[in-house]
Amino acid sequence: MIAIERLDDRPRLSAAVEELAELLVRTVDGGASVGFLAPLDRDAATAWWRGRVDAVLTGELAVWVARDGDGRLIGTVSLVFPDKPNSRHRAELVKLMVHPDGRGQGVGKALLATAERAAVDVGVTLLHLDTETDSPAEYVYAKAGWTRIGAIPDYAADPYGSLRPTSIYYKRVGSAADGAVGAAAPAG
Repeated sequence: MIAIERLDDRPRLSAAVEELAELLVRTVDGGASVGFLAPLDRDAATAWWRGRVDAVLTGELAVWVARDGDGRLIGTVSLVFPDKPNSRHRAELVKLMVHPDGRGQGVGKALLATAERAAVDVGVTLLHLDTETDSPAEYVYAKAGWTRIGAIPDYAADPYGSLRPTSIYYKRVGSAADGAVGAAAPAG
């Protein structure tokens, strides 16, 4: 059984920082391109997650975690909300990570669906993301109905330092009855 919870305040996010750091280290060391180089130092991963707390509190970032039946953190996903008035109808999906022990169990799919529903709940109608081209993540996004619009060559280094292309995806979610912009980012 997978339980997903939103970490929407300082105590909850702070309590999960060590587990999130461990997940980040395992993800990077496993070869996933999520913005860091391997080997990722545990202290650096912890500091990176601690640095996200203020963004959560201001509503610029929403973070969810998945826990297994034993309460272990086995995945996470986040949404980044723009701060400009003309882009409040969209959000960027970032840092979808699943622990190696949780892969193949629908954790990524459940986290993705949770983020999509939450986006709709706050009036977001367009989501976008980038991911390493030809990575296992591309399969997850394609299967979930995301549309690939192209790739940028040599966009970022993979965890081992080699420049790799990134694929850009988007997904329309919810509905905007009149096409007007006005959704607000969720409060932390």
